[in-house]
Amino acid sequence: MLGGGASSAPSEFQRFVEAATGRLLPVFGSGFFSAPAGSFAPLDNVPVSADYTVGPGDEVVVRAWGSIDIDYSVTVDRNGQLNLPKIGTFTVAGVKASELEAQLRAQIGRLYTNFKLSISLGRLHGIKVFVVGPARLPGVFTLSSQSTLLSAVVAAGGPGPTGSMRKITLRRGGAVVSELDVYEFLVHGDKSKDLQLIAGDVVVFHPVGPRMALNGELDNAAIYELKGADQPLSALLRYAGGASVLASNSRAVLERIDPARPGAVRVVEELKLGPDGLRMPLRDGDIVTLLPISPAFANAVTLRGHVAMPLRYPFFQGMRVSNLIPSPDALISPDFYARQNVLVQALQDGVKRGPTTLFDDLNWDYAVVERLNTTDLKTEVIPFSLGKVVLQGDQVNDILLMPGDVVTVFSQKEFRVPLARQNHLVMLEGEVQTPGLYQVLPGETLRQLLTRVGGITPQAYVYGLEFSREETRQRQRENIAMAIARLEQLVATQAAREAANRREGPTAAVSGAAATAAATQAQLARLTKVQPNGRIALELSPDANSVDVLPDIPLQTGDRIVVPSRPAFVTVIGAVVNSNAYLWRQGRTAGDYLRSAGPDEAASLPNMFILRADGTISGANDSRGFFGSGNVESLAMYPGDALIVPNQLDFETWGRAFTRTLVEWTQILANFGLGAAAFKSLGY
Repeated sequence: MLGGGASSAPSEFQRFVEAATGRLLPVFGSGFFSAPAGSFAPLDNVPVSADYTVGPGDEVVVRAWGSIDIDYSVTVDRNGQLNLPKIGTFTVAGVKASELEAQLRAQIGRLYTNFKLSISLGRLHGIKVFVVGPARLPGVFTLSSQSTLLSAVVAAGGPGPTGSMRKITLRRGGAVVSELDVYEFLVHGDKSKDLQLIAGDVVVFHPVGPRMALNGELDNAAIYELKGADQPLSALLRYAGGASVLASNSRAVLERIDPARPGAVRVVEELKLGPDGLRMPLRDGDIVTLLPISPAFANAVTLRGHVAMPLRYPFFQGMRVSNLIPSPDALISPDFYARQNVLVQALQDGVKRGPTTLFDDLNWDYAVVERLNTTDLKTEVIPFSLGKVVLQGDQVNDILLMPGDVVTVFSQKEFRVPLARQNHLVMLEGEVQTPGLYQVLPGETLRQLLTRVGGITPQAYVYGLEFSREETRQRQRENIAMAIARLEQLVATQAAREAANRREGPTAAVSGAAATAAATQAQLARLTKVQPNGRIALELSPDANSVDVLPDIPLQTGDRIVVPSRPAFVTVIGAVVNSNAYLWRQGRTAGDYLRSAGPDEAASLPNMFILRADGTISGANDSRGFFGSGNVESLAMYPGDALIVPNQLDFETWGRAFTRTLVEWTQILANFGLGAAAFKSLGY
């Protein structure tokens, strides 16, 4: 980049511009001189240019064959002569490299005939030149005799912070023989002023001239040096590569130092990048900032949301919503096809699809046009019925659009619509006449859907019907998290109270407390792993055998209904000798199955309970109809029921409190309809 900076410290003017703009701008062209000076050392193996002038110290390689056979490497002496043994001495100083062979051929041809000649230059002589003025590295340099003025400028590291790039002169014999403008070389490659150096030349760097800064929307924002006091803005933009297409041509800002004004010596002016603005003469200290174009679109309206192609579209007079959304096809979002592809992949892998839709149902009743009122800069939200525009062609809702409007289409997920207008998919499984994925009719209930699909099979166990809902699962998960947090707080409080009341005693007491704490933490860890299933207990009679007994529960998207077949067993799990499934027999009680399983010594029989097949709990301490009453052992067991026998945890005082809380908590989990598998994860 031409504007890249060298490693020298910023100049006073660079710091001035930084204070004004917040940017430390590089000096234009300084990047060209940023390479180390050593990289410009003289080279001996480079080709010699045709216009190179031979001088003292140059090595000439002479080869001839035929009537004469010679192979000499001879150095031009200080008198400019070449001494060839057996041939003679010839003057070659001042001869161009392209003419040297012809001149020597003519000289040797006076003595010999019928020969062939080859002349080349070997090691060239070095020349000493002087670099003075505000260069970055002024001094005496030994350069290759092929070096030019620009070579010396580069070897000196270019101008220093106070040196000029627009005026570098070459003095020879007391007179100025060339004046180099580095800008013309950097931008246009102009080397017409780049003369070849000779020994004793003096390269003079002049003080920097007037400077200004170009900032803002252009590729080469930098500090520029003016050629003269009246150089126009167009000339500096030419060096900078022109204004960017992202720059506004209607506004630019000029900050100028005005010594004529007392007090406030800096002024700000606006200018346009038109012909008049580009002709404006610049002054020393000017800062021109090109402003960006406005991000606003002059003739666009935006369509976004649940649509096929959310984009900006060109506006035209008389444009309405129906022009943006001409048909329902314009409302099929790319997500629909992506989900289709994922579904196909899942089916190939044998993944079971749940009761979900591939298409997010549209909110046909509500869409909006957002419009900025340019008078008071307030946003207007204009609602309309999407369905009436797209499906019915209603002119009242087909809003007349304006440039800058944003039309947004929503899905039903973003704004919940009435249940009657929602599209619900539920899954039926198990002992039903036609299992599958069904679209629920508006207001349809569980009983009505099962009736519509043909009812249940003779093997259906209605009492054990599992009705799960995603919304219930989420609430269960939240309730479990809050209950675990309360339980952890209780355990921490009881532990602190026990520690405060405990007197120093034997080590056994301390070990018992540690064991209690470890057991408590282990139980809490198991509780956090329990996952709710969203089951809703329907509280049916164990002898229910038809769809008519089911409650009229309105169905929602994602509901899952599983009608199991009548099981032939009950299970006993927990603190028993033989946790297992047992054949169900009419009239057998919980006590009968407990004796078959054999209670363990650590069993807490007063706290055991029955997890019913319908998801409810029957326990000894419950006197309501929802639970059983009296002794659990006397309660009848039904197919699919599970008898849960907790462990007896007889720790210290707070440990017993924790035990009681834990048993109550276990019953709470059971009320969430987690099933026997969840209690197995708890260690029962």
